[in-house]
Amino acid sequence: MSARVCKIREKIKFCNLDALLITNPINCRYLSGFTGSSGVLLITNEEAILMTDFRYLEQAAVQATDFKVEQASSDFSEGLARLVKKFELKKIGFEAEHISYATYCTYLNALGKASLIPTEGLVEEIRMIKDEQEIQLIKKAASIADQAFDYIINLVKPGVTEKFLAWELEKFMREEGAEKLSFDTIVASGERGALPHGLASDRKIEKGDFITFDFGAVYQGYHSDLTRTIAVGPISAEQERVYKLVLSAQMEAINKLAPGYTGKEIDEIARNIIKEKGYGEYFGHGLGHGVGLAVHEEPRLAVNSNLFLKPGMVVTVEPGIYIPSRFGLRIEDMVLLTEEGCTVLTTACKKLIIL
Repeated sequence: MSARVCKIREKIKFCNLDALLITNPINCRYLSGFTGSSGVLLITNEEAILMTDFRYLEQAAVQATDFKVEQASSDFSEGLARLVKKFELKKIGFEAEHISYATYCTYLNALGKASLIPTEGLVEEIRMIKDEQEIQLIKKAASIADQAFDYIINLVKPGVTEKFLAWELEKFMREEGAEKLSFDTIVASGERGALPHGLASDRKIEKGDFITFDFGAVYQGYHSDLTRTIAVGPISAEQERVYKLVLSAQMEAINKLAPGYTGKEIDEIARNIIKEKGYGEYFGHGLGHGVGLAVHEEPRLAVNSNLFLKPGMVVTVEPGIYIPSRFGLRIEDMVLLTEEGCTVLTTACKKLIIL
C-alpha cells in the first residue's frame, strides 16, 4: 500500500473515524492515481476502495493498482451504503469543503445509523509536502513555462494584441508537452496592467507599456505558475523605479524563505519593503501560494497565514504593484523549500527587459 494511503490511515485513527470518504477529484488522484472525472475513494484501516461508474472501470483498474475497484451509480450513495454495511462502519469522515448540502443529505439518507463526520484538509495537509517524483514533475512544468517566456518576448512589439500574445504562449506550451494550461493566460498591458488578473484582451501593445504575462503549464497533472513583466520603451522613470521596487521585494522574500518561518512572516518581508516606498496600498493580494496538483493550494504566503513552512513545500513568491488607470506589474517565481533554505524552480529572466 502506498505511503500516502498509510498517512491517511494515521489521520483516520487520530480523528477516531472508521473510514474517510474522499470526493475531491484532485485528492482522489493524489491518493490513487485515478484521473477519471467520476470516482470517490473510501479508505478504512484495512481497506482502500475506489468507486466509479461503468465508463471508468478499466481505466481505474490500470491506474489505481493499490485500490479495489467497485462499480457504483453516478451519485455513489448505493455503493457507499453497501460498503458501510459490509465493513460495519459507524463513523465516516467526509471532505466538508467538497460536498454540497444536497449530496450530504443523499449520503446521510443512504447510510442508516452510520454517522457522517465533517473533516477539513486531511489530504491537503499531506499534499503540501512534495516527494521527489512530484518535484521532478513540477520542475518539468516550470521548464515549459520558462521556455515559453523566452519565446514570447521575441513576438512583443507595438501593434500586436494581448490575445495574439496569449495564443502564442499557449500554443508554444502545448507543443513543448503541456497537457493543458494551468489557468486562463493573463496578458495585461498599459493601464490594464493594474488588473491583477487581467485576461488577454483585444488591446494593442503601445510604446511605453508594461506588459504582464502570468501563465503556466500542466505536466502529468502538476502545475507551473510564472509571472514576468516586460516593457516596450521608452518608459517613465517611475515605471522603472516601481519595477526595481517589486523585484527587490521579491528577492528579499526569497532570500529569507526557509523552513520555520510562517507564511505571514514571509509575506511581511515583501509587503514592508513596498510600504516603506509609499506603494503599500497598491499591493492588495497575498505574496504567494502552494502549487502542485492544483495551481492554488496550501500553504499560503499571506497576512493571515500562521502555518509554519516545511521542507518539500513548493510555493510562489509574487509581489505586485497595481496603480489604477496607469500601470501595474508583478514578478512571480516558484520556489521549493529545502532543509537549508529554498531553491528557485523558475529561471526566466526577471531583469527589466525594455524592447
